[in-house]
Amino acid sequence: MIARIGIVDDHPAIVLGVSSIVNAHEGMRVIVSAPSVPALLRGAPVFDLILLDLTLADGSTPTTNMALLAVTGAPVLAYTVGDRPHLIREAAAAGAIGMLRKSELPRAIVDAVRAALAGETVASADWASALKRDTDFVDAMLTARESEVLAMYAAGETAERVAARLFLSPATVIDHVKRIRGKYAAAGRPATTKVDLFRRAVEDGLLDPES
Repeated sequence: MIARIGIVDDHPAIVLGVSSIVNAHEGMRVIVSAPSVPALLRGAPVFDLILLDLTLADGSTPTTNMALLAVTGAPVLAYTVGDRPHLIREAAAAGAIGMLRKSELPRAIVDAVRAALAGETVASADWASALKRDTDFVDAMLTARESEVLAMYAAGETAERVAARLFLSPATVIDHVKRIRGKYAAAGRPATTKVDLFRRAVEDGLLDPES
C-alpha cells in the first residue's frame, strides 16, 4: 500500500525537490501539491499525510489552514524554515503532528515522513524549543478535544470506551493520545505510560488526584 502525501507550499522549487525525495522511496508518493490549502482540497483527494508550509503568500494562518485540513482526517506535519517560533507554536496548538525544517537532508525528510505516517510526533529541536519558550502554551498546550480524551483515558477508560463516549473512532482516540504524548514530551514533561498521563492530567487540573 502506498502512502498518499499532500504538500501545501507556494515555492515550486521546494515542492519539486520534496516530491522527488519522497517519490524516490518505496511506499510513499506525493499525489497532490498546491500553493494553498483550498487548492489542495479541490476534488476531495484522500491523504495519509500532509506537509504544510506555515508561511504562505495568501496570508493564511496555521490555525485556519489546520482547521480546513481537518476534513481530510490526515495528520499534518509543519514544513517550514523554522525562523518563526510563534507560527510553530500556533501549528502545534492547532494539532500539527510535528515540524520538519526545509533545510533538512533528504534522509531526514524521509525519516520524518515515515515517523509521521506511523503516528509519531516529529519533535525536532526547533519544535521543542518553540514550545518550551512559551510558558502560556505549555500551560494550555492541549486542544479542548485532547483535554477531553486525556481526562477520560488517563482516568482508566479504554480507547474504545473513550471513542464511544465522544462519538469518535478508536483510531482517532489513539491518534489524540499520540499527539498528547508528543506535546508533553516536547514540553519537557514526558508521558510514556498511562500512569504518566494520569500524573500530567492531575498536574494540569484535568483530573482529581483521588480519581
